[in-house]
Amino acid sequence: MALFPSFAGLSGNNSSTGDKADLEWLSNQSFRTEDALKTHQRATERAQAETEEPAGTREQKCKEREDSHGRSKKRKKEKKKKHKRKKNRDNSESSGSESDTIYPSDLLKKENAEREEAQVRVSETFMWLDDLQTPTDSPFCIDRRADRANWEYRSLYRGDIARYRRKGGSCLGLDVRTQALNWNDGGPEKKRVDKKHERYFCPSTRQLLRSDSVLALPVLSEGNSVSSDTYIKLSACNEEQGSFTQAPTSWVNPLGIYDSGTSLWLEGKGKPEVKGDQQSAEVPGSSKVEEFNRKLRENPMDTQLWLDFVNFQDELTFGSAADDTDNDGEMKKMSLRAVLEKKLSILDRAVESNPVNVDLKLKKLCLCKELWEPAALQKEWKKLVFIHPNSAPLWRKYLLFTQSHFSTFSVSKVNGVFGKCLSTLSAVQDGSMVSHPPLPGTEEDLLDIFLQQCHFLRQAGHAEKAVCLFQALLDFTFFKPDSVKDLPTRQQVEFFEPFWDSGEPRIGERGARGWKAWMLQQERGGWVIPLEPDEDDEEEQDDSEIKDKTWPRWKIWLDVETSREANHWLPWRPDKTKGQAEEDCEDPDRQVLFDDLGPSMIRVDRPALQLQLILSFLQFLGLPGPSGRFSTSSSSNVLLDDLAFLEEGPDPERPLTSHDFPMAGTCAVGHMTFLNDCRRQAGLCKAGEEFLHNVLQQTLPLVSVQDQAAITLCWLQYEKLKVLRCLRSGNKRRLKSQGKRSKRLAKRLLKEPDNRGSLALWREYAHLEWLLGNLEEARKVFDTALAMGVTRGLSDPVLCNLCFLYAQLEVEQALISGTVPTSKAVYILTKLAEGAAYTPFAGQTNPVATLKARKAYEQALLSFLPEQSTSSYVGAPKKLHRMSSLVGCFGLFQYLTVGIDAADAVYSQTIQKLISCNLSLEVTDGSLRRPKAFSDWESVAVQHVALLRHHANTSVFPLSRLRLALTDALSLLPFSASLWQLYLQTENRYHSAGRARRFFHSVAKKTNSIVPYLFAITAERRLRQMLNSVQRSHLPGEALSTMPNNGLGNRIRCLFEKATATEHGAHCPLLWRMYLNFTVCDGSAERGSGIFYKALQAVPWVKGLYMDAVQLFPERVQEFLDLMTEKELRLRAPMEEVDILLED
Repeated sequence: MALFPSFAGLSGNNSSTGDKADLEWLSNQSFRTEDALKTHQRATERAQAETEEPAGTREQKCKEREDSHGRSKKRKKEKKKKHKRKKNRDNSESSGSESDTIYPSDLLKKENAEREEAQVRVSETFMWLDDLQTPTDSPFCIDRRADRANWEYRSLYRGDIARYRRKGGSCLGLDVRTQALNWNDGGPEKKRVDKKHERYFCPSTRQLLRSDSVLALPVLSEGNSVSSDTYIKLSACNEEQGSFTQAPTSWVNPLGIYDSGTSLWLEGKGKPEVKGDQQSAEVPGSSKVEEFNRKLRENPMDTQLWLDFVNFQDELTFGSAADDTDNDGEMKKMSLRAVLEKKLSILDRAVESNPVNVDLKLKKLCLCKELWEPAALQKEWKKLVFIHPNSAPLWRKYLLFTQSHFSTFSVSKVNGVFGKCLSTLSAVQDGSMVSHPPLPGTEEDLLDIFLQQCHFLRQAGHAEKAVCLFQALLDFTFFKPDSVKDLPTRQQVEFFEPFWDSGEPRIGERGARGWKAWMLQQERGGWVIPLEPDEDDEEEQDDSEIKDKTWPRWKIWLDVETSREANHWLPWRPDKTKGQAEEDCEDPDRQVLFDDLGPSMIRVDRPALQLQLILSFLQFLGLPGPSGRFSTSSSSNVLLDDLAFLEEGPDPERPLTSHDFPMAGTCAVGHMTFLNDCRRQAGLCKAGEEFLHNVLQQTLPLVSVQDQAAITLCWLQYEKLKVLRCLRSGNKRRLKSQGKRSKRLAKRLLKEPDNRGSLALWREYAHLEWLLGNLEEARKVFDTALAMGVTRGLSDPVLCNLCFLYAQLEVEQALISGTVPTSKAVYILTKLAEGAAYTPFAGQTNPVATLKARKAYEQALLSFLPEQSTSSYVGAPKKLHRMSSLVGCFGLFQYLTVGIDAADAVYSQTIQKLISCNLSLEVTDGSLRRPKAFSDWESVAVQHVALLRHHANTSVFPLSRLRLALTDALSLLPFSASLWQLYLQTENRYHSAGRARRFFHSVAKKTNSIVPYLFAITAERRLRQMLNSVQRSHLPGEALSTMPNNGLGNRIRCLFEKATATEHGAHCPLLWRMYLNFTVCDGSAERGSGIFYKALQAVPWVKGLYMDAVQLFPERVQEFLDLMTEKELRLRAPMEEVDILLED
């Protein structure tokens, strides 16, 4: 069939083959001429029929067509028709003949429109394809009705749009070099967020678990009574009850097998909505908030309740402490400011109700540290201190704020604040400040703040100023003239200044006579000091301080600074015998002016505090002393800076006697260098040892005989400690020379008339001989001491302590030699209980004497332990501080004669009594006796654990009992370093650290001491070292860096973060220095740099932190030295001086 039917004949008549091939494209095989002619004929007939129809019929059809097209279009057309009729009417009225005029162009347009409509008209009603009458009917339909969904949703239905995938980004017909097509959508592409299902660990689920929900208890019938069982009974099953309760039947639940929710769903309904008041009742913590508000409305004067409400806001916002690490950090940062503002609003209400309370104002200032500017914060602190000048706790907080505020910190400024604090409190104490009365315990607080100032200067490197402070206060206290004793403190200081500036020898210097003697001599006309030649006065100093010039500059500076720190900590005084003047001093910072000391002078009148001052000075110089010398744990956390506090544990060769000297955790003067300095000497330098001997000899005559014995005992223990350090170092030559000096000093002290009958000194001398290996000589000393004082019996605590040490040493020696330890030790403890004349051990023990001794121990212990009544606790402290040695003797006696169970019973009974007594003393007793009571309690607990551990090492014994004793003791004494060392040694036997981690976590939450965190970190680091040593054994060097650390590094880092985030750990120097050292040694130098600057925000006064940074970041040594100079820390060897030494 031809494409053009009119030329079909022409194409058919063409017989030429070539022409036919050329015109083949004009033919269409699917087109039939008959169909086209029929369609044309049908359209023509329809047009003629419409022209022949009357006008009324045509208008009726048009109306029907308009109805099918919709009401809206019909209205529009009717309006148009009316408008046309009106217009035609107007036109007809104006011109009558023109209305009937018909133009040819209008007829032509009408014919063309009707023709086009006839050509394209198809069926306008939907019908099935099978219902078509003839196959020639058109199978298409035109839908002229609008789709309302397009109007509502502004787009087509996604199912009506065909989906396809574009392959490639090109388009046909485009020039690739100059044209391109962007197929991407122009609008911003929104990321589709799929809602995840909430699991049990999600924050919303944890918040729901923390909500105050009511337990769904089973409903009891009226006849049943409430059961007192410890568990909730479940209701019986339907089969067991014997009756089956059928659900209500309905047309959707004919069998009654659906529950109510399913039935409602089948009906097309939902569950009833919960009302708003019920929803608000389920908000987590709402009931606690309501309870706080109710209590505060009833009692707005309750300060602790206000503080609890403020602390509760953290739990309400971030959840419990266990969930803090799981919360998102960004969310916490966003909500932290809101929580702070909420806390401040609560505290504002609290301060309005309690305008005089200091704790609430302190809490507010601590919170404002995160929100206010430093100048505004400093102004508020000064205002608060001005309003409450007699509050020592407030002064402590203010001093800690000035110490730790890096932007405004400098050593001179903080030292001035210390002086202002001490002078103000002294004026309150002596009555000069009439507006504010002194509070209870002001004298103890004055001494505590003075000691804190001395250690602040030591940590900042200004050891000379700290030593001068001690010298000045000792002179001001013990050598005060009688003529100025009744004057106020400020006037006494004005009289003291001429003596200090006169150049007279001070305490610790040769020829010191004191302020009182100097003032009397001045009234008589003064004296002339004769020139005494000093043979050993000048030390032979090495001209070259640099040991090796090939070292890098930072290492040379660190070595020179460390050596000067150890040797030049004494203040420089011009030697008049050699004609020296103040201008001859090479380092002006070694000279201390009175302006730095005068404001810090305080009055110490009580004998107990005077002894505490002397012992604190001796401990400052490195002597051992009683633990718990600081009354507040916050100050003890600030003073922790000695790593030996964690590393030096019990000696395995001396399991029973290695707990005599618990480490205080505070470096002695001259020993604070970088953290891993292994060149720690046993004592002080030569000038320092001479200074120490002068201080001891000059202070002994100033106190009572009893206090003299305590000072002399401290001196001899210091000599024994130096021997122990030589033993641990393994240097036999140094041990021999130190042993000779210590023995010579001990014999000289025992020859003095006041010390000949002192059993405590005899005990220390005998122990010194035992440590040096002279066992027979030591036994002779012990026997001599027992022969002198054994008749005193069990009532003498010093004698009990002597016998206890003697018996322990014999048990340890028998363990080393492999003999039976019961004979000699039991004999010593039996003779102590008898109280008769002592004779040396002859090789046998009477069984009857053993029974009598047990009975005597039981009666003595019952007499020392107080009864359960409250009145018996009043005089208990005097007895309790003397019973630790008695308990040790009885426990060891029971262990050697009966067994470990009997000894365990003795210690358990004593500890229970001590717990009851100390809990009552917290309410009734003062602050001076409590540290002593706690130290004796700690001593008993250490003896108990050491004995159990010794038995576990020598025989079969369940370690659960040892662990139980340790955990019980540490739960009550979490600050005890000796107990923590024993706990670490016990738990190191196990490869699983889960139990220890849980225990560390539980103890750290309950105490305000940083000690549990320090030992938890030490335990993890030891575990990591052990795992690394095992994993890296027998491996080539290339494999060392690829070994995993089993996540311990992240765990240790998490412990450091938790510890530094606490209030009591944020200002601990030892913690920050350990954190910095661990991070850099772990390979994270960049993170370590951040931790260093973070530590500066908390402890900017610690010189050891800067020295650690020089060792860990040697390329930035000049930056750290400039920072030390800016903050006025003591720099003994500037880098310019080191360069000059290198040139020489």
